[in-house]
Amino acid sequence: MTTLAMHNTTAITGLILAGGRGSRMGGVDKGLQNFRGMPLALQTLMRLQLQSLPPQEILINANRNLAAYESLGVPVWPDSLDGFAGPLAGFLTGLERCETPLLLTVPCDSPLFPLDLLERLCTAMHDQDADLAVAAAPEADGTVRPQPVFCLLKTELLESLVKFTQGGGRKIDAWTAQHRCAIVPFDQIGDSTHAFANANTLAELQQLESL
Repeated sequence: MTTLAMHNTTAITGLILAGGRGSRMGGVDKGLQNFRGMPLALQTLMRLQLQSLPPQEILINANRNLAAYESLGVPVWPDSLDGFAGPLAGFLTGLERCETPLLLTVPCDSPLFPLDLLERLCTAMHDQDADLAVAAAPEADGTVRPQPVFCLLKTELLESLVKFTQGGGRKIDAWTAQHRCAIVPFDQIGDSTHAFANANTLAELQQLESL
C-alpha cells in the first residue's frame, strides 16, 4: 500500500506541544513568542497544515494562556498530569483526546520542521510494522540523533503510557524503547540541516529567524 493510500484510510491527528515552562526563555510562554511576525504555535500549526500529507485534525497542548491558544482556532488541552511534567505529559494528553488511530506530535519551538515529516514517518511506520516512528536529525559532528518529540504513534499505546507515567516515568526515549520504534533519518540530499533546530532561548529564536 502506498503512503498516500494508507493515509487516506488511516486518519491522523496532529498535536502541537506548547505546555512547557519556558524556563530557559525566562519563563515566558514559548508558543506565544513571535517568529517572523506571528506566534511560534501559529507557525507550527500552519506548518502542519502545509504537510504533503496533512493531519485531519490538529490539537494544541498548553498549560497557560489557554484563551490565546484557543484564538488560533483549534482545540486546546492542558496536561492531565500536574506540575509541568514534560513532553510525555503532552503525549498523554494527546492520546487521551485523540479520536484517530494515529497521533503526530511536534514541538512549538521548531518552526522549520520538514513539510514531508508526516509522510516519511508514516512510510517508515508502515514499512517496519512499528508502533511508533521518530524523526532523527544530523548533528554538527555528523551523527544522526533521534528527535523524540517529533513522533508518530498509535493511539492504542495510551494504556502503556498511562502505566509508564503513573510509575514516575518522564523520559520519552525510555518509554519508546518499550515498543517497536522506527527511527527515520532526515539526512538525505535536499533535507535542510536546520529543519529540526529549536529555540530554547530568545537568542536562539532570533538566530532561527535569520536562517
